[in-house]
Amino acid sequence: MKKPKQIWELYIIECKDGSFYTGITIDVKRRLTLHETGKGAKYTRGRAPLKLVYRKSFKSKSAALVREAKIKSMTKAEKVELVKSWLKAEAQSL
Repeated sequence: MKKPKQIWELYIIECKDGSFYTGITIDVKRRLTLHETGKGAKYTRGRAPLKLVYRKSFKSKSAALVREAKIKSMTKAEKVELVKSWLKAEAQSL
């Protein structure tokens, strides 16, 4: 029997110091909990509280990794604009 494909999610967390952390996972809620408890990425330790400010789903891990690399190469201003547009779209969908 064929295993169902996993949905990969790219996420951006805003740290208390205003910096962003970008990552991918198959379970954003679990990963955010790990970050908040200091068991996630080393970068987010000591930077709580953390806020999920961007999220996008992908059909494959490779597609998520490509987008992650592109976002990580963006300037801070470009990331801020990406986050603003996503938050605005999310607010409108409620």
